[in-house]
Amino acid sequence: MSANLTKRDIVIDIYERVREEQPDITQAFIRDTVQMTLQVIADALASGKNVELRNFGVFEIQVRKSRIGRNPKKPETDVVIPRRAVVKFKVGKDLKTKIKKLELNDL
Repeated sequence: MSANLTKRDIVIDIYERVREEQPDITQAFIRDTVQMTLQVIADALASGKNVELRNFGVFEIQVRKSRIGRNPKKPETDVVIPRRAVVKFKVGKDLKTKIKKLELNDL
């Protein structure tokens, strides 16, 4: 499998897709649009809202309850891991279908 997809890769991919139809569009405009999109998603999650992107998936805020853990360097000592909010991703229908077609040997 190839390297991870980066924000830069996303910008270039979108730019390549739209530049023939809209030759005056710049990579900077695409970059700013992608960044604003990510910022809107981050702001919504930070305010406790779930983010639903139809057929792609849902980013959900879940609260993990407090629990007792162990320090691997001092296993005799219990450590309280505090209650905290985490982001979970639930895959959407279209993305789930695409992932099912993935060749597992390539991973």
